[in-house]
Amino acid sequence: MSVLQSFVASVRSGAIEVIDLTAPLTSETPILQLPEPFGNTIPFRLEEISRYDDRGPAWYWNDIHTGEHSGTHFDAPVHWITGRDGEDVAQVPPRSLIAPAVVLDCSEEAAKDPDFLLQIDHVKEWERANGPLPEGGWLLYRTGWDARSADQAAFLNADETGPHTPGISAECASWLASETPILGIGVETVGTDAGAAHSFDPAFPCHSFLLGAGKYGLTQLRNIDRLPVTGAVVVAPPLPIVGGSGSPVRVLALVER
Repeated sequence: MSVLQSFVASVRSGAIEVIDLTAPLTSETPILQLPEPFGNTIPFRLEEISRYDDRGPAWYWNDIHTGEHSGTHFDAPVHWITGRDGEDVAQVPPRSLIAPAVVLDCSEEAAKDPDFLLQIDHVKEWERANGPLPEGGWLLYRTGWDARSADQAAFLNADETGPHTPGISAECASWLASETPILGIGVETVGTDAGAAHSFDPAFPCHSFLLGAGKYGLTQLRNIDRLPVTGAVVVAPPLPIVGGSGSPVRVLALVER
């Protein structure tokens, strides 16, 4: 039996569990809301072409209306000005779309403080307990925020001062981008940055530093709590949109049981 055949057999037998980390994509899926004068993405929408009727008697299909950064999605380097000369989503190497992943859990801290920020010391403490971050792998940052994903208002958690959602400090984002071997970061929130990151220096540091370093982002993940701290493999293939800055993506985790 070949390695690939053995792998398929392990999946079918349950020896390898496939866990879906993707939020369903509907018209109710929360989307980022930027203040004026900035432009915003559109909500997801299906437009029916035919459904077993005069427009097409034997088939059902739709046109899709959505933004690149709607729902669970992949951020390519070109998404941010610091990565403007980097890869678009179609240029991301296929080998980067299957990678090891580790989970750093700060859900208790985020439950107490919606503006909680991951710091360098948190990551170093995690490494002391679990070993180094994976080379060419994902750092999945669990905050428990996916519990709010059915409600746009609760998910964005905004008031008169702006959104309040957990994220990563500017110092930690810079360190992750320049001093660690990770491929990128994955989060449960609407974007890779904290809700208050518009006020950081620089603004939106995860986007600025990580995408500027040629790394990637995954957002609006679910079910991270079902993954082991280390040992999972993530499969995250975005649509190869030529010139695209990102794409909705179905993120799957493979876990050996």
